Amino acid sequence: MKKILSYTVSSLLMATTLIAPAYSAETQSTVAQVEAPAAAQEAKKAKNVILFVADAGGVSVIHAASVLGYGAPLKLNIQQWPHLGLNETSPVDKYVSDSANGMSSIMTGVKTRNGVISQSADAERRKKDGAPTKTLLEYAEERGLMTAVISTQSIADATPAATYAHSNDRGKWGEIFPQAFSPRYGDGVDVMFGAGRKKIGEQLSAQGTSFDKLSKKHKRPIYSQLAEVPASNARPVVVGDDMDVHAATLKALDLLEQSPNGYFMAVEWDAHTDDALEGLQNVVNFDKLIAEVQKRVNLDETLLLFTADHSFGLQVDGGARGQDLMEGYGDWKALKKDDDIVRLKNVLVNRTHTAEEVPALAIGAGADQVRGYFPNTYLFDVMMKAYGWTEDAKPAQ
Repeated sequence: MKKILSYTVSSLLMATTLIAPAYSAETQSTVAQVEAPAAAQEAKKAKNVILFVADAGGVSVIHAASVLGYGAPLKLNIQQWPHLGLNETSPVDKYVSDSANGMSSIMTGVKTRNGVISQSADAERRKKDGAPTKTLLEYAEERGLMTAVISTQSIADATPAATYAHSNDRGKWGEIFPQAFSPRYGDGVDVMFGAGRKKIGEQLSAQGTSFDKLSKKHKRPIYSQLAEVPASNARPVVVGDDMDVHAATLKALDLLEQSPNGYFMAVEWDAHTDDALEGLQNVVNFDKLIAEVQKRVNLDETLLLFTADHSFGLQVDGGARGQDLMEGYGDWKALKKDDDIVRLKNVLVNRTHTAEEVPALAIGAGADQVRGYFPNTYLFDVMMKAYGWTEDAKPAQ
């Protein structure tokens, strides 16, 4: 019997050896670099969480950005992170998501409808409110953490708005933006840097208020440029015509790192590839920013999480190494066409949101929870568990 058992164990060990992945020397080095620190980080709770959202940054966009930026696949910094999964983004009633449902689901753990900002699924866009769903930022405010929201887009648009506001219509910027100054929990978003000044200002005026009136009422200046923020202001708000998210994120991090209780920060960078070169370059630049942040933070106490709110209809269907991925782009740009389909030599763009899953990539404290296929609401659970928090009861669906 012992001989049979010995033979069986030996056979199993041999089989395991035979089916083990045969990594190249380069891959072995990469695996070793990420697995050793990752194992130590998995058991730790996060003091800080940074959520990076590439708006419309689906799998094909991330792949194409690597090829554009570095001439080869798998060269982005985020593509070296040890934990990854695929995040399903649909709303409760359709297959294809917009940014409102996509980000609301991530921030609250509750799927809703397109156009709705952090409200339950019984909301009807422009017609009926749903119950407000508590966002991760609100949990952080309730617990005394510092919070920040940074965006290349309007700070009242769907993705950033879903962190701090509740509305049955993502277009109601004049109602959404003031919610940052009248929070349901804590003292509200501590650092807000984003664009959209003209349109937000117009909608505030239609509501009978303005940036100046909000500033005076809440005793918080609302600056129009990052350069205007004095060093003495620990809770700055900047709403500009545009926003340098690289500079804004690093400035916000300087402030958040002073928090003894930790922090939560959400950073959005637009990755829509209606203009393929512009969108893909945005991803390359975003990835460089993320790499810079990664070097600054302590991963033993900080979770870095990258994902997208929805996918987009870009595909690489041609090309060869050493060739220009974007061949034909200049000619297309010169034509100034606004067609729904853009055909370059190596890239095809169907200029619309799409339904397939998007990447979720993670490193740091609590990152080991990111694996497999899951609904976007699971990312809320990942962040809550990383902090070691228990969520409140969710509204009935």
